[in-house]
Amino acid sequence: MLYAFLAYAIWGLFPLYFKQLKGVDAFEVIAHRTLWSLVVLLLVLAVLRRWAWLGEVIKKPAVLRASAISALLLSGNWLVYVWAVQNGHVVESSLGYFINPLVSVALGFAVLHERPRPAQWAAVGLAAVGVLWLAFGAGHVPWIALVLALSFGFYGLMRKTATLGALEGLTLETLMLAPIAAVALAWWCAAGTSPLVRGAPGDSTLTHWLLAAGPLTAIPLLFFAVGARRIPLMLLGLMQYIAPTLQFAIGIGVYGEPMSHSRLIGFAIIWLALALYSAEGLLVSRLKSGRSGPAP
Repeated sequence: MLYAFLAYAIWGLFPLYFKQLKGVDAFEVIAHRTLWSLVVLLLVLAVLRRWAWLGEVIKKPAVLRASAISALLLSGNWLVYVWAVQNGHVVESSLGYFINPLVSVALGFAVLHERPRPAQWAAVGLAAVGVLWLAFGAGHVPWIALVLALSFGFYGLMRKTATLGALEGLTLETLMLAPIAAVALAWWCAAGTSPLVRGAPGDSTLTHWLLAAGPLTAIPLLFFAVGARRIPLMLLGLMQYIAPTLQFAIGIGVYGEPMSHSRLIGFAIIWLALALYSAEGLLVSRLKSGRSGPAP
């Protein structure tokens, strides 16, 4: 539980980190995040001596294609999230991760032919009402939240059907993104626009923050992988709300993003959907546990 909590808490505090990089273009932030994450992941693999999978994967085009799609979804999710935080949309970003579990239910039905239970369908429908309410109140679709929820939902779907583990899968995805990130970073350095070469006041601090992107990306993912193997899936599902709750609190309390009564109603509808989804899942889990227990 501690490992899972630390993973979600670090993710929940990410707005504080990405705000420090407000002077850096979101594309460059993602390039740094990709390259320095890869360095950390390769170091971890070196310590664990887990290289055999890489030679086998190269011979499997289907696995490479799936990883390439996962890499695009992950980088797209990162890009939208970083841009949103840097431009004062922390609260709407948190909304995306609040509705992500319900998007996963819908994707499971549409793609994996899973059969959601009636209460799960009710939660999905209630969340849809909340999104429509927010769109009506704001006068536009909350596209940031929807892009984050859908991209991460499809990423989760790809990882669910993947043959590689969490560490190996993330390493392969970053390996695929690394050449693009390296070329882009070299271009920005040659053009003199990157904080790595500008030499302007404050650029050295920005450089340190950018280098921190590696461990700040890899460490919570490793914590999550360790925690996910040791606690029940239902408990892990409930703990995932730690991250968007912290993001929401930071957006309102730290950065003073607006929260009108109409917007609050929309969030309340979605929170009610999540409460229904979580309570139903917890009840079903307990019933199954009771039936599988020893006879009286």
